[in-house]
Amino acid sequence: MASSIAVKNLPYLWKSKELSSDAGAASSALIHGLIDEHHFVRMLRVERKRTERSGNPFMLMLVNGGELFASEETLNQVVSALALSIRETDSLGWYETGSILGILFTELGTAEISVIELIFDKVASNLREQIDAELGGQIGLSYHIYPEPADHHKKGAADVRLYPDLPRIAARKKRALIAKRVLDVMGSLLGILLLSPLFLALAAIIKITSSGPVLFQQKRIGQNGKPFTFLKFRSMYANNNAQIHQEYVTKLIAGEANLEQSGGGKPAFKLTNDPRVTPIGRFIRRTSLDELPQFFNVLSGEMSLVGPRPPVPYEYEAYDLWHRNRMMEVKPGITGLWQVTGRSRTTFDEMVRLDLQYAGSWSVLMDLRILLQTPKAVISGEGAY
Repeated sequence: MASSIAVKNLPYLWKSKELSSDAGAASSALIHGLIDEHHFVRMLRVERKRTERSGNPFMLMLVNGGELFASEETLNQVVSALALSIRETDSLGWYETGSILGILFTELGTAEISVIELIFDKVASNLREQIDAELGGQIGLSYHIYPEPADHHKKGAADVRLYPDLPRIAARKKRALIAKRVLDVMGSLLGILLLSPLFLALAAIIKITSSGPVLFQQKRIGQNGKPFTFLKFRSMYANNNAQIHQEYVTKLIAGEANLEQSGGGKPAFKLTNDPRVTPIGRFIRRTSLDELPQFFNVLSGEMSLVGPRPPVPYEYEAYDLWHRNRMMEVKPGITGLWQVTGRSRTTFDEMVRLDLQYAGSWSVLMDLRILLQTPKAVISGEGAY
């Protein structure tokens, strides 16, 4: 979902070379043909979607000139050099108007580092032939590959440079996001206050019935692929092996899991009859009482009351490209559209589609409706294991 990144200033690459009047005229014409920021960002979003289907990687290269691009002469030189570096199928435009140019190198065929470095060096070589040496050291180049290398998810959050459309979407929903945050803070504070006796009772029961900590803390993946510490009341025996769950989730994502493992003929998204779960753990899981400490995750801003459920890292690593979009546009939540409409009774792909549906159409009113439907889903206990 994101990329590997290289950022370089290029003072050692530059050679002075004056542009002829013909070259200057040609580059001026090219500048007028630059794709504007709005359309370039849209093209980048479309290219991500295309890669999610085809699997063919692309590279976004950014040329950061900052205030240097206020000079038409400098901009002419840079655009002229970049035009020599791209194919007809590539796109050159404004990533950030007036300061950062972007190039979309599409249909690379492979994301091997040797290929990427070859393209990078070609762009740098063309720039050094066109840009004054004194100015060259002030221009930065970076490359960003989509999809990201296999080990990138282990390093932290997604490369936000590949998602310039998301801040623009957030800006359009600024008031709604503020209202959503107010709802999150007020709702979680109210939940903690009203349910504090239940918190204490559950903590005591868990401590008495099995050894280990009261709270279960686990690394989960949040918005933009950023990891955070997820809180639950412990429902399993301490120091258990996660391999059984990892194997089931991997098969589930691949569509190979036995979805009727409970024997009742009903498909289940979650692992049922899990031997790691304590007797009291089965009860608090079925009633979703184990989720209550996540009110503190909401207060901290890592989660929302409503949103997609946050995956564990090994689940996230097994995702297809399009699956990962469920964690990009909105924060993960305690409850969500999946919980109140499908909750463990849909396939994994159907769950993701529900999350994507929510991410693309959420509103504060929609959140309120989901919150009001959640108690019914909890009381019914369907899909909770």
